[in-house]
Amino acid sequence: MSNSDRRVVITGMGLISPLGHSCGELWNSLDNGISGVKQLSAIPTDHFPSDFGGECAEFAGEIGNFGTLEKKLQRSIKKALRLMCREIQLGVAAAQLAIADAGLATCDIAPERIGTLFGSDYIITSPLDFSQSIQNCIEPDGEFNFESWAENGIPKVEPLWLLKYLPNMPASHVAIFNDLRGPSNSLTVREASANLSLAEATTIIQRGSADVMVAGSTGSRIHPLRTVHIALQEQLADKNTEAAGGDPTRACRPFDADRSGMVLGEGAGVMILEELASAEKRGANILGEVIGYGSSSVANKQGVGDYKKAFTNVIQGALETSGLPVSEVGHYHAHGLSSPKGDREEAAAIKDTLGETPVTAAKSYMGNLGGGSGVVEAISSLLAMENNSLFPILNCDNLDDQCQISAVREKGTSPGDSFISANITPQGQASSIAIRKFT
Repeated sequence: MSNSDRRVVITGMGLISPLGHSCGELWNSLDNGISGVKQLSAIPTDHFPSDFGGECAEFAGEIGNFGTLEKKLQRSIKKALRLMCREIQLGVAAAQLAIADAGLATCDIAPERIGTLFGSDYIITSPLDFSQSIQNCIEPDGEFNFESWAENGIPKVEPLWLLKYLPNMPASHVAIFNDLRGPSNSLTVREASANLSLAEATTIIQRGSADVMVAGSTGSRIHPLRTVHIALQEQLADKNTEAAGGDPTRACRPFDADRSGMVLGEGAGVMILEELASAEKRGANILGEVIGYGSSSVANKQGVGDYKKAFTNVIQGALETSGLPVSEVGHYHAHGLSSPKGDREEAAAIKDTLGETPVTAAKSYMGNLGGGSGVVEAISSLLAMENNSLFPILNCDNLDDQCQISAVREKGTSPGDSFISANITPQGQASSIAIRKFT
């Protein structure tokens, strides 16, 4: 990337998060130590080990959540809402907010030169979509009759049901709504999706295939079925530990000695990436520059991710592609899942590659947003650089002896002029992005 003469800058940002739907709301919470983790209201929690999470409670999937839109676009999105599940709605809303922030709607860039690239989790159907179909196949004795499914069940399934859940739909909707005819792609790599989307969008611009890319990611861990899967497969935080004291806002504790696991969350983030000459020509507000990235997948034969090796690889990849010496990395934005094993392995990778570089983690404020985490976290770091103040890791009261990193635990630390942010999946698929202040 450092050999390309096409520099890629950030000219717009949009987000839907547990800490608000604007950069101002997000920064206010980060700067003032306000957590977005609360009791869940979107799903029944009676039988889940966790009844709290980082929920986008103010996002109702209504047209007002998509920002200020001209009438024709507003009508188009409103008509399509029934074909979007919540995760896709989150992503499209974040994209529209970013497009507005960048002023793309009124620019004269040819639509063939503007593309879309979105990451996501695997998107799961809501049980409610099949409730009537299943009811039609229940016999008087309460048993489900499989033989009647074709005749009585399928006709009650919404004909366009599948379109609500396809992971390529965020990019598709955004491109159609805004008449963006450039390169388009969709990545489904869970938590690693966001940085991979930013990286691929950057390389598309660098090789001259587009001048602008709407790049982002969306995800959720709060879902009637996915939450069951997570509860069975991953370690969730316990708000009743002595350190949390029954307070959900204190349950997510990255790198703290008393952390107990991941906190559920949901959200989406989008950045408008643009070739520098294009941005300068139209007088765009330049927020930062993407200068490097890394990607890696490391797991054993049983499919268990090797966090330390994967994180080491993507941090080194970001350093190599950006050309940044370690001494010039202002801070590292950690995945910071708050799981005992994951944090230890990430900390070991940070120590080996970045030494005493300051470390922060926005998940401590809002939980794991799944595929949406990476872009929201990168936006958080950009805001820290803009405000010249790095937000502390929330609830990291007693740094784990096995996490020998320079964890930011109080306000007053400089964010520097650049950062590396990284994320990983339980299967060891990792990604990173390197961004610096624009000069």
